[in-house]
Amino acid sequence: MTREAFKGRIEALIARLGTGERDDEARDALLEDLIAWQAERIAPFGRLRAQRPGAALPTDVFRYARIAAHSPEDDVRTFLTSGTTSGARGRHPFRDLSLYDAAACAWASAMLFRSAPRRIVALVPREEEAPESSLSYMVARFGEWFGPLTYAWNKGGIDLHVLREIAEPVALLGTSFAFVHAYEELKTPLALPEGSCVMQTGGFKGRSREVSPKAMLTMLQESFGVPPARVIAEYGMTELSSQAYETTLVAPGAPRRLRFPGWVRVSVVDPDTLAPTSGEGLLRIDDAANLDSVCALQTADRARKIGDEFLLLGRNPGAVPRGCSLAVEEALS
Repeated sequence: MTREAFKGRIEALIARLGTGERDDEARDALLEDLIAWQAERIAPFGRLRAQRPGAALPTDVFRYARIAAHSPEDDVRTFLTSGTTSGARGRHPFRDLSLYDAAACAWASAMLFRSAPRRIVALVPREEEAPESSLSYMVARFGEWFGPLTYAWNKGGIDLHVLREIAEPVALLGTSFAFVHAYEELKTPLALPEGSCVMQTGGFKGRSREVSPKAMLTMLQESFGVPPARVIAEYGMTELSSQAYETTLVAPGAPRRLRFPGWVRVSVVDPDTLAPTSGEGLLRIDDAANLDSVCALQTADRARKIGDEFLLLGRNPGAVPRGCSLAVEEALS
């Protein structure tokens, strides 16, 4: 099957499942075909699959090898990981951003902007200041699709004036790092207009003190006067093309859980063997929108899977999980 044929299948699935519907049979059939196609074209992934059939590629491999089914001269954009861990930054090259855009627009429409105000205030760097940031890219597109967009992050710092001048309901989007600094810099708590909401996501890991999810909710409520029911967490990775959102805004009163769109398969695996397991384990994500890199990704994040949703339990403590470490060696050998 050609790349263009795969792209058409992926586009059709995103269009069909973007409102929250599911078709796991169609998703799994597409992923099976796509994984085989990518393993033939991306050497590290092919080596891993030859030695460990069924395995997903650990995200750490993006730090050591080019993970792409196309030549570097065909890159239109390369997103980099934050680089706050030791060693090289992970790189995710894109030949085409149209699938990323389709996935981001569809799922944000369904999970965030269905109930969030369409006026956006962003506590993230502008796209031109951080062209390597997938988050900055996504937020800039939100401004085009859902806007208008105002930035409250200016040249590496928080613009408190912008925050204090908010006079109508907004969707305030930012990283945990940015919200911690806003909390510390605000002398007087703000009270965002009723109907506002906050989207909080990871980022800049290790550059600020750790804050538990419960403490983050309290902090956001104290800083901006937004009740927990109007706070939604986003889970994304540089190595992915799709995002997960908490169900807070679409299922009020239900337990806080993260949900990926229907073209993404989520599972948990044993930290030592990387074999599928039930309940808790390391989070594996198979993202059909990752056409030109690898759709089957193994993270080092601990999670509990509950139906089609999941709870994040934090990074695996201590060293890289044994299974991930061995899989990295197998992919790079």
